[in-house]
Amino acid sequence: QVQLVESGGGLVQPGGSLRLSCAGSGFSLDYYDIGWFRQAPGKEREGVSCISSSGGSTSYADSVKGRFTISRDNAKNTVYLQMNNLKPEDTAVYYCATAFGLCVTTTHWGQGTQVTVSS
Repeated sequence: QVQLVESGGGLVQPGGSLRLSCAGSGFSLDYYDIGWFRQAPGKEREGVSCISSSGGSTSYADSVKGRFTISRDNAKNTVYLQMNNLKPEDTAVYYCATAFGLCVTTTHWGQGTQVTVSS
């Protein structure tokens, strides 16, 4: 069964850090760009970051540039999102997705992991 499994979410204070993981199960992530997206309550889902299949290209939303870093370890079939200096406005459910065209087109989605930034 093809699955994407996110993990690493939780409750963190403003200024804190979390690392999210997106693991592929039942298929290889090697051939896919991988994107991280988030959806806060009452808001539309937005793109956060994307990494190409080779890892050679990355992109970030302006709101997270300089704070978040996306990376991948194809040997572990996993993509990571390192989130530093977290802000309350980063609170959302974070999803990863397989994609093409540097995340213009998405295919498979994970179930999401909750990130809450609060004091």
